[in-house]
Amino acid sequence: MINRVVTGLQNLIYYDIKDRFLLKIQFIKNKKEKMGVKKALGEKIKRLRKQRNLTQEQLAEMIDIAPRNLSKIEVGANFVTAETIEKLIAALNITTEELFANDYIKDNKELLSGIYTKIDKIKNESKKLEIVYKMLDFIINF
Repeated sequence: MINRVVTGLQNLIYYDIKDRFLLKIQFIKNKKEKMGVKKALGEKIKRLRKQRNLTQEQLAEMIDIAPRNLSKIEVGANFVTAETIEKLIAALNITTEELFANDYIKDNKELLSGIYTKIDKIKNESKKLEIVYKMLDFIINF
């Protein structure tokens, strides 16, 4: 009897955590969808630049703009002109579709690094590690 109660409580806790996790994912998704076009495009340009191991100065020189202007584009303070978009596509060796694809996913190396950093912060907290384990198990087996 006690085992059933404990199992029931564990299930309640598990599903409560799962529901909160899914709500958090939805919140993040909604927040990203509300992100301005300038900011989203700027983040994409920054990510593509970093994937190619280019500094702002290097890419700015390649597309013939001042580094401060590239910085403003990357943070969403300025919008790119059609001419600059063409130069970015050529300099980054991408297609128009790749530049404007609506993705907010970080590369695997960056994601794993972030996951390891977060897990390292709770490595001595067994309850939190168990929750993370269950969440990962749920996601993997979903």
